[in-house]
Amino acid sequence: MTCTHWSTTLLMLVAVGGVAAADAVSLIRGPDSPSPSPTGARIEPRPDGGWRVLPLKTTRHPGIEWRPTSPWNLAARTALQVRVANPTPEPIRISVRLDDVATLGAEPKLQRAATVPPRATGELAVVFTSRPYDTDHPQSLIGMRGWPGDWPVDRSSLVRCWVFGEARTSAVFEVLDVLALGSTTVIPTNRFFPFIDRFGQFLHADWPGKTLHEDDLVKSLLEERRELAAHPPPADRDDWGAWTGGPALSTGRFFRIERHDGRWWFVAPSGRLFWSLGVNCVRAEAPTPVTDREFYFADLPPSNSPFARFYGRSSWAPHGWYSNRTYRTYDFAAANLLRKHGQMWNEAWVDHTLDRLPSWGWTTIANWSAPEVTRRRRLPYTYNASFASPPIEGSHGYWGKFPDPFAAGFREGARRAMETATREGAVGDPWCLGFFIHNELGWGRPEDLGAAALRSPPTQPARTAAVARLRARHADDLARLNAAWRTTFDDWDRVVPPSPPMTAAASNDLAELTALIADQYFRVIAGEVRRAAPGQMYFGCRFAWVNELAIRAAAAHCDVISFNRYTWTLDDFRLPAGVDRPVIVGEFHFGALDRGPFHPGLRAAADQHDRAAKFQAYVRSALRHPNIVGVHWFQYRDQPTTGRGDGENYQIGLVDICDTPYPELRAASRALGAEMYRVRAGLQ
Repeated sequence: MTCTHWSTTLLMLVAVGGVAAADAVSLIRGPDSPSPSPTGARIEPRPDGGWRVLPLKTTRHPGIEWRPTSPWNLAARTALQVRVANPTPEPIRISVRLDDVATLGAEPKLQRAATVPPRATGELAVVFTSRPYDTDHPQSLIGMRGWPGDWPVDRSSLVRCWVFGEARTSAVFEVLDVLALGSTTVIPTNRFFPFIDRFGQFLHADWPGKTLHEDDLVKSLLEERRELAAHPPPADRDDWGAWTGGPALSTGRFFRIERHDGRWWFVAPSGRLFWSLGVNCVRAEAPTPVTDREFYFADLPPSNSPFARFYGRSSWAPHGWYSNRTYRTYDFAAANLLRKHGQMWNEAWVDHTLDRLPSWGWTTIANWSAPEVTRRRRLPYTYNASFASPPIEGSHGYWGKFPDPFAAGFREGARRAMETATREGAVGDPWCLGFFIHNELGWGRPEDLGAAALRSPPTQPARTAAVARLRARHADDLARLNAAWRTTFDDWDRVVPPSPPMTAAASNDLAELTALIADQYFRVIAGEVRRAAPGQMYFGCRFAWVNELAIRAAAAHCDVISFNRYTWTLDDFRLPAGVDRPVIVGEFHFGALDRGPFHPGLRAAADQHDRAAKFQAYVRSALRHPNIVGVHWFQYRDQPTTGRGDGENYQIGLVDICDTPYPELRAASRALGAEMYRVRAGLQ
């Protein structure tokens, strides 16, 4: 993780990963500091102790480096900061690279860069860790995205710091100082294992709210029941969670979408305006793999323990160490609920959770939540009716290949998915807000899916449709296509686009094929949703990587367009020109590393207070946006400290692995929930 800050003057205090520059120690200004050496440049000392770097134009990396006689040990530091100045009238790109003995002369493993504005000074920081603890040497653990000691170099033994500019440039820059910032508690690597306690928490650190004994779980439950009794849900909500302080519109059987006073809203069956503040993955279970790493855990239960019921097996792992394997798991989260609620723990947990969420200001149970939660019909919910079907073989994506919407199995899959939704009670249920189908498909650039179809085997239905469209576009004249694409194909069956496309005409043709695929994708699914669930809403496929063509196709067929948007706010969110449709954000979150877990997720906060503030800023930006009808937090509980099947181990929950709420986020969501509808309506 890196944090870069530029300013026109050096600040007296510069926050880097929660660390202030007041904690800084110079690595190059003391009496025992190493002397610098030029790399493809001349260097001149500045009167204040820094160095001016005058590049030689012909060199690849003009810069300055320090090689300490005794390696720098920065294991107890949280960041290294290089203070630089650009005296020129043009912006310049500056990089810093750190090496241990193993990486000298090898491909860089720890290198950061930033652009310095003209005639500006600034600070380029290499953040080592945001955790309040770390190990004294790097270590490689399996099945996790983050862990103590996940360093690309051994920062306890750094032998070079190299600061350099771009290749073959004459732009002068200055290095004012190189500083070690912050401090972290160092855990000896040779005493690290085991590092997970019987509750699934990090063993070697303490923090506010950590569970230390079984009695803590029962005590926290009793305290929270009193706290919930003192904080009922906001008074301006009806039974659906809709706004009683707003207008009374016509009633209906299901939730619907309407535009009111220039803003899109959901309308509840009661006829009241509704905004969806939801949370994903409201479920009890959170298993973590134990195969190959039993020694990570201090106290896994024996087979005759009452807690042995929480062992399991899984094969879900689209990425990482456990992909394409079956592995043993243990579910600390569910075990903690047994400790907390007793033998009827699952039913008691559902009741307690459904007391929590309205009190905390939430209005929706969102994607991938447990049926035993949604079936209580105490909060509106969304349903994911995803399905597997034949893919476009030439495609690719983070979660797999793109489904072929022209394949017969595609429509059949959508129909089966809605039949399952019918059996599970979502079809015809007025508490079902709507249906998501699929998640974060690999739409790519405008021309990508069209190209993928043409790169697929001749039997691929999407390829057949794509070739038919090309033949129609070029009047069934292959010579016309060859002239437009600058290719030499001798048969329509051999048309495979070069990568990248050679001409603008080829790119345009491929984009038209992508639009064809996108339209077929949304049209077929929308038809099956409306056939099975007339009057209920289709929310699309939760865009993450997307292009304008796909958004326009979704706008034509979906009741609400869905995006997963891991950004700081939604202030800059825009739909394509001419598209005015309601939007729901299927996922967002912020995480911090001050309460035990090892990874902050996709948007990092400095601590729990900062996390709560970022949550409020994000939701407020959504409430101000006229198209956005809801945002859904990912997810209810922190992911396991040692990761789920694909290694994600993010601190992103409303509650921790022991089902203990994060009080800062609870207070923030409760306060925002109390004023949410008035903010949405523009009344405050």
